[in-house]
Amino acid sequence: MSSDTGLCTVLASSSARTVMTTDCHCGVSDRRSTGYRGRRIFLTNLYTESTMEVTQVLLNAQSVDGTVRKSAEETLKQSQDQDLPGFLLALSGELANNDKPVDSRKLAGLILKNTLDAKEQHRKFELVQRWLALDPAVKNQIKSCLLQTLSSPAPDARSTASQVIAKVAGIELPHKQWPELIGSLLSNIHQIPPHVKQATLETLGYLCEEVSPDVVDQDQVNKILTAVVQGMNSSEANADVRLAATRALYNALGFAQANFTNDMERDYIMRVVCEATLSPEVKIRQAAFECLVSISSTYYEKLSSYIHDIFNITAKAVREDEEPVALQAIEFWSSICDEEIDILDEYGGEFSGDSVIPCFYFIKQALPALVPMLLETLLKQEEEQDQDEGAWNIAMAGGTCLGLVARTVGDDIVPLVMPFIEENITKPDWRCREAATYAFGSILEGPSPDKLTPIVNVALNFMLAALTKDPNNHVKDTTAWTLGRIFEFLHGSTVETPIITPANCQQILTVLLQSMKDVPNVAEKACGALYFLAQGYEDAGSSTSPLSPFFQDIVQALLTVTHREDAGESRLRTAAYETLNEVVRCSTEETAPTVVQLVPVIMMELNQTLEAHKLSSEEREKQNELQGLLCGCLQVMIQKLGTSESTKYVFMQYADQMMGLFLRVFDCRSATVHEEAMLAIGALAYATGPDFVKYMSEFYRYLEMGLQNFEEYQVCAITVGVVGDLCRALEDKILPFCDGIMTQLLKDLSSNQLHRSVKPPIFSCFGDIALAIGEQFEKYLLYAMPMLQSAAELSARATGVDDEVLEYTNLLRNGILEAYSGIFQGFKNSPKTQLLMPYAPHILQFLDSLYMEKDMDDVVTKTAIGLLGDLADTLGTNAGLLISQSVASRDFLNECLSADDHLIKESAEWAQLTVSRAISG
Repeated sequence: MSSDTGLCTVLASSSARTVMTTDCHCGVSDRRSTGYRGRRIFLTNLYTESTMEVTQVLLNAQSVDGTVRKSAEETLKQSQDQDLPGFLLALSGELANNDKPVDSRKLAGLILKNTLDAKEQHRKFELVQRWLALDPAVKNQIKSCLLQTLSSPAPDARSTASQVIAKVAGIELPHKQWPELIGSLLSNIHQIPPHVKQATLETLGYLCEEVSPDVVDQDQVNKILTAVVQGMNSSEANADVRLAATRALYNALGFAQANFTNDMERDYIMRVVCEATLSPEVKIRQAAFECLVSISSTYYEKLSSYIHDIFNITAKAVREDEEPVALQAIEFWSSICDEEIDILDEYGGEFSGDSVIPCFYFIKQALPALVPMLLETLLKQEEEQDQDEGAWNIAMAGGTCLGLVARTVGDDIVPLVMPFIEENITKPDWRCREAATYAFGSILEGPSPDKLTPIVNVALNFMLAALTKDPNNHVKDTTAWTLGRIFEFLHGSTVETPIITPANCQQILTVLLQSMKDVPNVAEKACGALYFLAQGYEDAGSSTSPLSPFFQDIVQALLTVTHREDAGESRLRTAAYETLNEVVRCSTEETAPTVVQLVPVIMMELNQTLEAHKLSSEEREKQNELQGLLCGCLQVMIQKLGTSESTKYVFMQYADQMMGLFLRVFDCRSATVHEEAMLAIGALAYATGPDFVKYMSEFYRYLEMGLQNFEEYQVCAITVGVVGDLCRALEDKILPFCDGIMTQLLKDLSSNQLHRSVKPPIFSCFGDIALAIGEQFEKYLLYAMPMLQSAAELSARATGVDDEVLEYTNLLRNGILEAYSGIFQGFKNSPKTQLLMPYAPHILQFLDSLYMEKDMDDVVTKTAIGLLGDLADTLGTNAGLLISQSVASRDFLNECLSADDHLIKESAEWAQLTVSRAISG
């Protein structure tokens, strides 16, 4: 930040500022004088000639009487459709009018806010354009009413106005409109009534949440931070003002980059935040700790000089404060762990002087004091926490943080935790036994197997006994969870010293199967432990597995669990099916006959769900969930049996019936069920190969429905993936359906309603289709290539963007590259390869651009160099000159040839061969 108007400077001069007030009227006479072109703005449906009915309509829209409510909602919708400017003016006038009921004012503000924003990106864009197109006089009048509402004595009206102002600012500030807003808000900070100050600070907080930091210049950022930090100061007498300021700082921290590089300003902000953690008001303390959590991730590298004081503050809060505050104090250390785990993962612990973000090892330094503090929290359990899926308390937060600490420091945590476990694991008080078990389970990820294996070998028998014999359900629940963690992290082909041996395997299984009969929360954790136990043998392949002798018993026990009357509790039914899937997936050939016998059992269960009629909405929801689980189960079996020569023939006898069931599932109206059925059909297509064509005429309409399902975009994305599966299975037999499929895919790409995440796989799908039908893709080139070209141009220029945008851009790039690759491979050896020549210059330019940008991930790099090889291979000497002139054929290729990633290197070696053939002729 420039020192001219630095935070400290502004703080010093703030008292000398003149006080400005905003004078605003929202009456009818003012509306007429705004120059609204003389148009009549009274809404037909909301007003009569003499009295305004908007209030009553808004109150009716909240009526408990469904008929009254529906009529009012329709009136509001008609009014919005018939005269939007008048509708918005009426709402803003209602919100600003202190004589009106709070309920009608609040709803007026909420509707106003919903006319400016939406969750769906395409709808949001439409609303933004609609607002920008309104008459400036109308917008000014609405904004004037909103600012006036900030001085209303009604807290709900003020708060709603704050949110609406921020939404308008989020639209207008990036377009250089409403430049006076921030100045106008800052002038309110010096108003005498505390409620005006509170509402203004709340507005500044929402504004910082809505607007990107680069939209606000540094001078205004400094003034906002000054106002916010002053409002947080302990000298501020009004608790509501101080709370609003603290919450506003949370949202404004992203704007404070420059301020945090200035020692004086950073010290001041940190001092005020730390003071706020000691406020007498619990909400202020909680909000202050939330600020510290945000600072820990946003400004990790600036924390060194404060970390000792922050430890003392957090330790006091964890031990003495109320739960909402203590949870945030623990979250601070969890956040520091997240930062250090990310840094250590990225740099592998090797830091040179020019590292971007060095690791300060805050956790390692705090370890001797931090671990005892966290262990204390484990003893603060709640009686019903295991039954409540959404439970979150100090004990759970402490255990989660302890797990993150273990991942951060590895072996160093073990000697600090073991004495606590040994001291508490056999105590009569269940809380002590559960805390000790939780502590053990929490530290199993991070430390080395060498460090943990000897301890686990000693503990395993004790834990198996506790799971069956401990009188307390909490202890059993945590014991089963800990066993699952042991099997997840210390069992499998990569672990040198096996924990599970022929000597203890049967005992472990006996205990787990027995525990699956326990209360739902314990049984669910036992299923989870069995899941990881099975997963540890996934590399056994065709050889024998220690689980094979017990396979039938395991399957039967899991099926029994799915039929329990209480299987709907604690996710038990879902856990049982997920475990069954994993047991089947990791099974060996010797148990294949049992898996084959299981197929008709699951099919029969799916059929039964389809026969059930006249269900209540709650029963229908449960039925849909079960159908999804059964389709998922069949998918795993298809993949297991349909790819093995020894079982494929026997399995195929069920294919017709299975396909019939999946098609019936599409008549259900659940997106989740549709997703699972589509995935199962994709697997069936892969297993049956060209024979799948017999199902296509009946299946095609459901395929088309899936591709048209913009609203439930995950269904659309999965359907696009299934088109790829069909291409690989049917090859050129898919040709009769390609016109319809390509038409729909092109529509999907052109739509601004479809979620952007579906678009990269659609491009990849072009490649799948081209590979399947070869030169017959010719008729689609005219439509597909321009789309690929414009998308390529957009995706090549993704500089200066955040990580999330870059990740999406790389997905898009990869989809485009895969499409081009599939098209070139499809046309290879065809007399029509010359049709692709006009596109080669652009494609080589795209590859050059990607190389020059230097922001491709490894997947894109591999696909890009593979495309260079495909282009050279298909076009040969015809494109030799073009290829020789491209950067991709020299620098990019050479870089990939010396890559560490063997897949990139492999693709590059093949590309080098085809490129040299094309250039040399």
